[in-house]
Amino acid sequence: MLRGWLAAVLVVALISSAIVARAQNTAPATPIAPKTAGEAFKNVKVLKDIPADSLIPAMQFIAASLGKECEFCHVQGAFEKDDKQPKQRARAMIEMMLAINHDNFHGHREVTCFTCHRGNAKPLAVPPVMVDTVNPVATAMEINESEGTETSGPPADPLFEKYLKAVGGAAAVDRIDSRVMKGTITFGDRNVPIDIYAKAPDKRMSITHTPDGDSITAFDGHQGWLGTPKHSVREMHGSDIDGASMDADLHFASHLKNMFSKTEIVGTEKIGDSTAIHVVGQRESRTPLQLYFDAKSGLLVRLVRFAETPLGELPTQIDYADYRAGDGVKIPYRWTLARPGGRFTIQVTEVKENVAVQDSKFEKPAQERKPPAK
Repeated sequence: MLRGWLAAVLVVALISSAIVARAQNTAPATPIAPKTAGEAFKNVKVLKDIPADSLIPAMQFIAASLGKECEFCHVQGAFEKDDKQPKQRARAMIEMMLAINHDNFHGHREVTCFTCHRGNAKPLAVPPVMVDTVNPVATAMEINESEGTETSGPPADPLFEKYLKAVGGAAAVDRIDSRVMKGTITFGDRNVPIDIYAKAPDKRMSITHTPDGDSITAFDGHQGWLGTPKHSVREMHGSDIDGASMDADLHFASHLKNMFSKTEIVGTEKIGDSTAIHVVGQRESRTPLQLYFDAKSGLLVRLVRFAETPLGELPTQIDYADYRAGDGVKIPYRWTLARPGGRFTIQVTEVKENVAVQDSKFEKPAQERKPPAK
């Protein structure tokens, strides 16, 4: 699963960088409208009218819903080919799903691929014999629908204040201008070094040192980019930018209270050996956030955010642990990021704060032009 997930990331980098390169090689006098998926990619039929940047997230949603890798439907290295029957079937299923929502739910996206598949290539038609209870993550749509109902809980401002105090207080948090961390990142059974640089306001870069070369994720406060070994730089879009800006915020604890248009406490949940208080925060024109605060310490132990795709929402869950105090501020030394396609854990071993970090470190490198083939 991990190998397929990483391969999919490389494919995304190849396709997206090709689009970026074509855009950079032209210099129009007037702005051009963003390309559709049908214009930017070959042989797109059902989702041809969605923005080009939305196609790969939509494919990731399908893969997560079916519990399969890209090659289940696509020919490796030739995604545009129609040689595989599952690809033909997938087109029909997408059309069916769109029609169900159009005809029965006024066009609102109530039914998705995951509604029926639940991680299986073939939906189950028979209820399973008694199995362990699963507590799924509530979707952003379900959270939005709960807004304004009589069951809404109390606002979460006291929890935000407790969290800010637990990490050291506003003065200590806002005094941090930069942070450099070293540690390791674990993917399955692979463990490699990682360096993380952060600088206020909202700049962050992580460099994962793999045997094949460095893999880089960077955000300069406005735009983000990803670099993988042997492939061109890929720009971030949409929800990736939203997530990167949160990850890069060194003063997140002091900004949290003003981040939401509405908050509510919706209950408690067991995370590890501790009880966590579950908070939902609504944001203007963005998907909501789910936050979980340790009931005793007040520390943030989990955050769930959502990426909006044309077919459904993709959740990203980040669990924070091993909080340690340093230079007046308590930060997590370990966090685990999980998505439907995989997970990784970062364990920090060294932290330096308020050290000099040049702004140029976060700038996207210029695209290298390949020499013409002989």
